[in-house]
Amino acid sequence: MNLMTKKKSTNPIFVIQKHSATHLHYDFRLEIDGVLKSWAIPKGPSTDPHDKRLAIETTDHPMWYATFEGVIPEGTYGAGPVIVWDRGTFEHINNVIDGTSISLADSYKNGHIDINLKGKKLHGGYTLIRISKIKKWLCIKKDDEYADARRNPVNSQPESVISGKTIEEIEKIGSKK
Repeated sequence: MNLMTKKKSTNPIFVIQKHSATHLHYDFRLEIDGVLKSWAIPKGPSTDPHDKRLAIETTDHPMWYATFEGVIPEGTYGAGPVIVWDRGTFEHINNVIDGTSISLADSYKNGHIDINLKGKKLHGGYTLIRISKIKKWLCIKKDDEYADARRNPVNSQPESVISGKTIEEIEKIGSKK
């Protein structure tokens, strides 16, 4: 077996990490071809289909990063506290072009990803659409049974799904080290 071959997951994961670096934002990460493709969403994901949230594509992250919580040290890329705000699995909603099903990797390359999240906080359909050649995308909640314009999990559920701690609590723990 070639050690460089990336195993394709039958249940790909997603993770959303709340990250206070230069500015507070939410890192939305999808498992695609063995890495976590990543977008920074300044306002966090929404459950309102009318919200179009800016999602700025960032560097790919290794799969092990999906469980990282802690404080990234000063002087390091992304310095600041991080929690796993939400996580789970997702299904790719296959786009079809000329009768041919488009893979998740090709959907990413084409700049239009439709997914169905099965997380602890977020559920249902979301779309990521590239809006410029320079890494700008929109993250939009689909109008499905999980859509709720009144619900604001970014504010009402600030804690980690792993530790139960807030980003402020993680920062305090990290500053004591």
